[in-house]
This record gives sequence, C-alpha cells and structure tokens, in this order.
Amino acid sequence: MRGFASDNCSGVHPAVLAAIAAANTGHAASYGDDPWTTELQDRVREHFGPTATAYPVLTGTGANVVALQAMCHRWGAVVTAASAHVAYDECGAPEKIGGLKVYEVETPDGKLTPELVSRQARGFDDVHRARPEVVSLTQSTELGTVYRPDELAALCEHAHGLGMTVYLDGARLANAAACLDVPLAALTVDVGVDVLSFGGTKNGALLGELVVVLDPAAAGRVDYVRKFSAQLASKLRFVSAQFLALFADDLWLANARQANAAATELRAALAGVEGVEVCHPVEANAVFLRLPARTVRALAEQVAFQVWNTPGTQIRLMTSFDTTESVVHELVRVVRTTMEDT
Repeated sequence: MRGFASDNCSGVHPAVLAAIAAANTGHAASYGDDPWTTELQDRVREHFGPTATAYPVLTGTGANVVALQAMCHRWGAVVTAASAHVAYDECGAPEKIGGLKVYEVETPDGKLTPELVSRQARGFDDVHRARPEVVSLTQSTELGTVYRPDELAALCEHAHGLGMTVYLDGARLANAAACLDVPLAALTVDVGVDVLSFGGTKNGALLGELVVVLDPAAAGRVDYVRKFSAQLASKLRFVSAQFLALFADDLWLANARQANAAATELRAALAGVEGVEVCHPVEANAVFLRLPARTVRALAEQVAFQVWNTPGTQIRLMTSFDTTESVVHELVRVVRTTMEDT
C-alpha cells in the first residue's frame, strides 16, 4: 500500500531527475553563479513579475527561516495561524535560529482574516512586547484550505495599513493555484504579498524551495541571511535545474492538478463510507477524516498516514503528483473493509 502520510513521501518526477542529470556536466561556478540559476531568475519573473528575485534554498523550514529573518528586526515578531508550519511543525526554528517571536492565532479552518490578525497585531509601541512586523500566511493551509485572491488582498491591505509586511509560505502554492485555476501572480504579487516561498519538494522535486522576494524593501539582504542560515548550497545548479524542469511546460501545474484531483476523488469516495467523517473542505491535496479510534489503530497497520492533533480520532491523508486512480480506489477499499471489521 502506498503511503498517504505526506506529499514529501513521494518520489522525484522523472523530468526533474532528468534535469538533475543534464546539469551534471563538467564543472560550473558554485553558489548560484551558474547558467541554471541565472535562467531560473527569468522563469521566476515570468510567473511573479519583473521585480521578483529568487533565492533557492534546501528545505521548507529553511525557506521560512531565511525569509522571516530578512523581513524582521531583531525585536520583531511574526503573526501566523496556530496550525501553520511556522508555529507548529518546525521545532521552533523561527525562534531558535531566526530569533523571532511567533504570535499564534487560533483559526477554525487554518486561514487568517484581518480580524484574526488584529488579535495579535497590537502593542506596536510597547517596548515590553515583541513588535509585530510580519503576517505569515500558508497557501494552501495546513488544513488543506485555500485562500482566494480577494481574501489575500484584504489581508495584505490590512497588514500594510498596520505597517507590517506579508510573507506567504507557499510550500503548496502550486496546489492552491491549481485549485483556483489562476496564475501564480494572482495569489502573490497581484494581491500585495511581499515575500513568498515556492515549494518544489512537495511537487516532484528531490529537494529545494525558492524564497522569492517581490518587494526588495520588505526583505533586507536575503543573500547574506541565506548564507549564515546554512541554506546556500555550493552546487546550487542542481537545485535550480529542478525548478527549471518544474516551470518547463508548466509541469508544476500538472503535478499539482494530479495531486488535487486524487484528493477530490478520495474525498468523494470516502464520504460514502458509513462512519467516516470528512473534517475540512478538500480544496488542495489534503483529506482530513475522523474515524473511530479502533479503526485508526487497525488502519495504521495497513496504510501510512498522519494522526492529526486529536490522537486516535482524526487523520490526514495527503495525495501527491504520483497518486493514481487505482491507488485511490485501493485505499478506499482498505478503509471500507477496516471500518466493517472494527
């Protein structure tokens, strides 16, 4: 049985592997002074506008730490959803490595609103409180929900009105764009996002993410921050080559559409199984289910998944670019059989 624990568990798309092999030709300048990274800047500007500059890094956590450090003063703080990776899943890296205070906001669906942001975006002149400087959004969210362009525009306007900047954690930005059938610019530069990450690892790459700076005034010297945060790869061409493959013929979009379609199919099939509750709207490539605790235990012996925040009852199933219709059908069969047996 193929695992559904994370889209990180998938393999590498053949086109990406081919791109890595093609870049493995002789010597090339290190640390990004190579033809692949140079060409990558052109591709990024095609999607994110003429002011965009990409800084390839190694990991999603690294992308978040680099971007947020560059956007904040030493006394600055980040406002984000309590379920966001920045707050919940990075072992305190923004605080421990970045030296940042993270203000968490509880949300019902993983999505911030201007009103929710204001719960923590306060005390700007209180020297005793870390100063809120960045609103960090996750697209798609950790609960699989997706911000619409108007929602993002309202959040960016609100943050900018408070003197704050906006960072978008786009580890699954491709899935959000595929869900809404809009270009990447419609969810980023067009709505006022200042800095973002664009995920590759969850969308067919071997490793690597992009920190993309849209407003240079919002992030000071990302190049230095990337280096001292141990996220500047010496053989950077092999990271950049992967993104060139993903951008070629919109492979990033095809991969995201496949993952989303598999999740939609999975949700529809499981919704008809008695005793299975779908917990959140399925908009990207995540399906959250609530099952009897005994069923969760039995299912764990056959399928890899993640128990989500409420041990024993709620699980998360993630689909990826290589999740096929037959794999979905087999999972549904296993869930149905396990429910009947328990």
